[in-house]
Amino acid sequence: MFSKSKINEPGPKAEDTSAPKPAAEAPRQPATEYKPSTPPKAKPPASVLSSDLHITGNLKTTGDIQVEGTVEGDIRAHLLTIGETATIKGEVVADDVVINGRIVGRVRGLKVRLTATARVEGDIIHKTIAIESGAHFEGSVQRQDDPLSTRGKGSAPAAAPQPARAGSASEGEA
Repeated sequence: MFSKSKINEPGPKAEDTSAPKPAAEAPRQPATEYKPSTPPKAKPPASVLSSDLHITGNLKTTGDIQVEGTVEGDIRAHLLTIGETATIKGEVVADDVVINGRIVGRVRGLKVRLTATARVEGDIIHKTIAIESGAHFEGSVQRQDDPLSTRGKGSAPAAAPQPARAGSASEGEA
């Protein structure tokens, strides 16, 4: 009458022993084991303008620039390092500005640092500033909460400018 079916019997079934099924399951791995073929993008190194390079024109980047040569034009960057052999004639705008060389023009930055070898002829608009002993600076210093914005050019400044003496600066931070 009724016979026992082999479908309900415990043990391996004919469907489970086929070769294609394990191959289909092989690609299934937990998401934590996924390794992309290319590593995540690291921050690119700073662009370096060598000491024998002379540029006439503006430079603009969201990255970092290290200038060792001469630039006649405006520079906008995230971190701008002016080397000891560098000369910039134009406006400099960056989140961080480290000046070891010469700038003739306005400097705008959240953090501005003049090292002992710095020579700046122009105004500095900053959020924080550090001037090392031996730095030469001729111009005015003005603190603003947002020195990178250009809207402040025509409007009244947030704080009255503090004129700086020409000559060597004393060590300190404002």
